[in-house]
Amino acid sequence: MLKRCAPETVQAQPVVELVLALGSNYQADKYLPLARQQLAALGEVRLSTAFQNPDFTATLEQPKPDYTNQCVHLVLTTPVSLQQLQQTFRTLEGDCHRCRQTKPNQVRRVTMDIDILMVKLADKENSLSKDSIFKSMSDWIVMADRYPFKAHEEAGVKELILTKL
Repeated sequence: MLKRCAPETVQAQPVVELVLALGSNYQADKYLPLARQQLAALGEVRLSTAFQNPDFTATLEQPKPDYTNQCVHLVLTTPVSLQQLQQTFRTLEGDCHRCRQTKPNQVRRVTMDIDILMVKLADKENSLSKDSIFKSMSDWIVMADRYPFKAHEEAGVKELILTKL
């Protein structure tokens, strides 16, 4: 039902709405609100419930901290290219003191991770009306590199769709 595209195929396209996955395994109570505040400066934000999940890469030999994950539906005030959004989110991660480099066997602390799950392009009919959100799912493009969604992402997207937050 949903179209899947590799992000690079729509890099230059203007985006009007998107669904993001936020994640933090270090001081989530500090960094999730900061990220949400900065996202709200870009447009209208709707949130799913925040879920606490174990790191699926953890093992008994190498335990890892749990993640707090949340999905965000963002209706942009102004259309922005996917490429620009990716850079904006990378900057936002940096504003949250994200450190991408770790030493071998060091537990990775992720203050903020922002992944784009789905986008709606500007050439599709768009409305800021809460009643029309997700009305036509065929207008949405799923980022192929993020699909299939992880369980917490799927739960967050479903919650946003069902509650039309």
